[in-house]
Amino acid sequence: MFKAGDQVRIVSCEDDPRAAGKTGRILDEVPPGPLTEGRWTVDRISIWIAPVLCHAHELRPV
Repeated sequence: MFKAGDQVRIVSCEDDPRAAGKTGRILDEVPPGPLTEGRWTVDRISIWIAPVLCHAHELRPV
């Protein structure tokens, strides 16, 4: 389970494959729900990559 501010490595990302292999920070204050289809919002990946939505199995803690 992740919490807001956690730094994560994106192993893969269905939302934007360019994010794979990069690190970012979790934005969500609460666990993801139906609106995001259970995906976490990850930000601060790169200046060229907007925040992405990733499933928990696509993320690893740093």
